[in-house]
Amino acid sequence: MAEETDHESKTEAATERRVREAIEKGDIPFSREAPVFASTLGLLIALALFARGQASQLARDFAPLLDDPRGFALETGGDAMLLLSRVALAAGRFLLPILLILAVCSLTASLLQNLPRFVLDRIQPKWSRVSPMAGLSRIFGTSGQVEFLKSLVKFLSVSVVALLLLRSERTRAVNAMFVDPSQLPELILTVSIRLVSAVAIATIVIVAGDLVWARLRWQRSLRMSRQDIKDEHKQTEGDPSVKARLRSLAQDRARNRMLANVDRATVVIANPTHFAVALRYEPSENPAPLVLAKGQDLIALRIRAIAEEKGIAVIEDKPLARSLYDAVQVDQTIPAEFYRAVAQILFFLFARAR
Repeated sequence: MAEETDHESKTEAATERRVREAIEKGDIPFSREAPVFASTLGLLIALALFARGQASQLARDFAPLLDDPRGFALETGGDAMLLLSRVALAAGRFLLPILLILAVCSLTASLLQNLPRFVLDRIQPKWSRVSPMAGLSRIFGTSGQVEFLKSLVKFLSVSVVALLLLRSERTRAVNAMFVDPSQLPELILTVSIRLVSAVAIATIVIVAGDLVWARLRWQRSLRMSRQDIKDEHKQTEGDPSVKARLRSLAQDRARNRMLANVDRATVVIANPTHFAVALRYEPSENPAPLVLAKGQDLIALRIRAIAEEKGIAVIEDKPLARSLYDAVQVDQTIPAEFYRAVAQILFFLFARAR
């Protein structure tokens, strides 16, 4: 019941990170029917292109044995081994090209679905792979039912096609008992090509459906709940509350450093309560006044309080204080458009100091 509820809660498509992690772990969509179908096509190609010549050679190799069985001595074990080696060599020459084509087609079908990837986790022993309960859940679960249905449909399709084909070849099979034995390989080859072609045509729909089903099942298995997406976002981007707290601490540290520099200011230009900008002017340090600190509301009041405590002049100029606050950042010199206004204030202060 809990498992069903868990599946129902996973309604969101998998994120790129989830898909990437699944691929890295070897969890990839794979159709078992595609390699089988490719092997069937490979067998058809082998029979149509190579088997005919190979069948003729096989018939010539076995002709002496069929024409004169008594001509082969079987008096000792060595004679038997010699006969078996000749039979095996002839059969190997016939089967080896076909087997190679089947292997190449099957591997190609697998590689076209997904590139090979070595994943250690896939070969590590796990109890779930040998657990009877896990095996029963796979057999009687949705995947097991789908696999059973595919196998049943494929078995019925192949059986019907093979039956219809063999019935159509019944007359030829009966007549084969009265023809030269050397012609039997050609007859068997022709019937085999027709049978494999019919089987390939009958199963192509099953293979196409299995490819789609494998992809849909894989995407469904990677679905995530909204909570999963939130947790992943926290892992990748960080917890928003923690990030906000860190940002607040960084701002507090920057503010404290800024306020610590106010005692080095030459003058503080302020709006009575809303804005305050602390400037330092030392020609030997900077060609223009430097902004040491600025603030609004409570920070502005704090800057004024520090300035008054340190005996630094506080000049109230509402337009200039607001303009400097908006235009200049801390640790930057004032722009040229403020030179005249600030120079008048500094000239007044220096003149009064004398």
